[in-house]
Amino acid sequence: MKMKDDLTAKIIETHRDVKWICRTLEEMKETDADFEARIRDLEGWQAEKVGGEKRAGGIVAGVSGIVGALAAWVVQWLGVG
Repeated sequence: MKMKDDLTAKIIETHRDVKWICRTLEEMKETDADFEARIRDLEGWQAEKVGGEKRAGGIVAGVSGIVGALAAWVVQWLGVG
């Protein structure tokens, strides 16, 4: 009977270990999902920031072009050059 009791004890212990491993894996999946959501939010924020910087750079370039054209027109109108 001792061998059968030992085997039963090992089966029960293995079953508990498997349950613990399954619970731990589920918790890890949930944690990973949270991290992935945070990363997606940060990537979205970064993309918006970069897009805003590109738009601002485009506006600055456009304004600079207009100012340059006006300066050239004024210099030409004044006959300096």
